[in-house]
Amino acid sequence: MQAGEVYVRVNSIGSTGERPFVLIPGIGVSSTYFERLAPSLNEFGPVYALDLPGFGGVPHPDTAMSIRNYADLVGLVIDELGLDDPIVVGHSMGSQVVADLASRRPELTSLVLIGPVVNPAERRLLTQAGHFLRAAAHEPGTVKVLAVSAYMFCGFKWFSRVLPQMMTYRIEDALPKITAHTLVIRGEFDGVAPRDWVKRVGELLPSSRLWEMPGAAHSVMYAHAEEVARLCVEHARQTVADGDETAELHIAEVSEDADRETPLTLADAAQSIGGRLTEAVGVITDNDDLVEEGKTTHAEAMDAAQRRAESAD
Repeated sequence: MQAGEVYVRVNSIGSTGERPFVLIPGIGVSSTYFERLAPSLNEFGPVYALDLPGFGGVPHPDTAMSIRNYADLVGLVIDELGLDDPIVVGHSMGSQVVADLASRRPELTSLVLIGPVVNPAERRLLTQAGHFLRAAAHEPGTVKVLAVSAYMFCGFKWFSRVLPQMMTYRIEDALPKITAHTLVIRGEFDGVAPRDWVKRVGELLPSSRLWEMPGAAHSVMYAHAEEVARLCVEHARQTVADGDETAELHIAEVSEDADRETPLTLADAAQSIGGRLTEAVGVITDNDDLVEEGKTTHAEAMDAAQRRAESAD
């Protein structure tokens, strides 16, 4: 979708349902981070996962975009798609984008912030880098591969331009202005969004509910997609009046194999890898048709494997 001088890639699943979801990824990465979460949300309504300028191979302007610039862009996408009060989900830097947008759009009534950043008590680059690397040790192998490939496509130059925007954005100033009922989720091993900071986020929000996912790290919506999707759908059915005024942090219940990756047959693996390669070629050649084809091929392989695993259980 063209928005003035910049471009946003909109990936969608489904077209009907109670309410749409709009998913905003973090710095440097693409909507692929939501590939396990989006299908589960699709049971509630259509899902739109965005690739923002500079990320996922989407072209970017010559100068760095601020969090406000990204937020305005997401707002424009929502308006252009004609979405009526979508549930807007932001992960990591995406939580800043969502918070900034919602602080200026009271018509948005439901938000989800996953691993919100940056903790103002630790607004130092080396500190955050250390937290990120320690959290990465608890991420599934697939997430590590996704991160490396995403950062390669993003490129050091653009990443280094946007990083200061993320580090200096004061999300703590935006949170009190948000009227939407907000679900906040963190992983147990997420040092980037530590427990005390997430509790503070809940205190700053006028209406919130806080959850911690045992065994998860910063990319909690990937390894624990089903549990996060369940929380998101339950949240979408709540109202502001259901908010947790005490900002109590709830511990989610997860199955023993929650972070176990779905086993793939040789055919599934070949199809999945083929999809990834097709997507990569599309990113490199700036061909959105190939990107869409690759994402679809990979998603179909993973869906077939997941259905086979569920049947076996």
